[in-house]
Amino acid sequence: MEEARHLFLHSNIPRSAFSTSRPHLDVHRKKRGQGSRSWIKIDQNGNTTILHLDKATIMRNCSLPARDLRLLDPMFIYPSTILGREKAIVVSLEQIRCIITAEEVILMNSLDGCVVQYKSELCKRLKTNRDQEDDLPFEFRALELALELTCISLDSQVKELKMEIDPVLDELASSISTLNLERVRRFKGHLLALTQQVQKVRDEIEHLMDDDGDMAEMHLTEKKRRMEDNSSASDINFRSSTSSGPKKVSKSAPVSPSDPIGGAQKLQRAFSTIVGSSKNGSLMGSSNNGERIEQLEMLLEAYFVVIDCTLSKLSSLKGYIEDTEDLINIKLCLLLWQEFSG
Repeated sequence: MEEARHLFLHSNIPRSAFSTSRPHLDVHRKKRGQGSRSWIKIDQNGNTTILHLDKATIMRNCSLPARDLRLLDPMFIYPSTILGREKAIVVSLEQIRCIITAEEVILMNSLDGCVVQYKSELCKRLKTNRDQEDDLPFEFRALELALELTCISLDSQVKELKMEIDPVLDELASSISTLNLERVRRFKGHLLALTQQVQKVRDEIEHLMDDDGDMAEMHLTEKKRRMEDNSSASDINFRSSTSSGPKKVSKSAPVSPSDPIGGAQKLQRAFSTIVGSSKNGSLMGSSNNGERIEQLEMLLEAYFVVIDCTLSKLSSLKGYIEDTEDLINIKLCLLLWQEFSG
């Protein structure tokens, strides 16, 4: 009986209880894999590639801090932001969230209409203008399209809201009803949220226009070219110094421990040469930086005018709602006065 009872107990125990696997390791692996997301890479020729990258890889390749990548996470809701970093521009404008470098755009892969439109339109423009020279560098063309689509999307939302709210306000002005009042209340909430979105995009563009340092930081192509020139110049100097080799000094020639006059003249000539070249380089660099900042500022100013016009439409719509509410209050006061007087 004891042997049968022993076998019965072991037969009722599930096999998973005797498993030697460690579930916490699998959970750890899953948690580590949660950072990998699907991205769309668009190069300068308009070619697209689907990539699966984690945050660490993007941070390492684009020299970005972790807080910048949180702006691109669809799980979080952040206001519109444009950040210029050392090697990239971080763009978070409504549904368009991407990283722009001097050579490619890394776009969050999504089925949203704005994201799909941005990808298709950018590829179309890059392939169309492949053989044509463009004054704007690659990063500015990608940023311009993001601003353009964002402004168009917000303006279309304002137009749709106006088309919906105008008939309701007209009907409410003629006949007061609880249903129309409730609809106007919902429209006011939508109007407030939309105004905050438009205002944030406007403030972000205005902030960039007012800061020359931020605009200069966004010239990724120029910074890359400058780094390549500096590295090539340093390589040339290193090769010339190593190829010349150490100078041989004749043993029979007399060697003076110090030559103050000749050394001072040589030092003065070398110093004047360095100062002159640095002045010319700084003047040329400052003029080029001024032209590039002006180029970006004109681009931002164009879309600042567009988004400011959209904000004016919202202000006008808000004023129309407030005027209708004032009219309703006057009518209600007249009705109450007639009831009390009668």
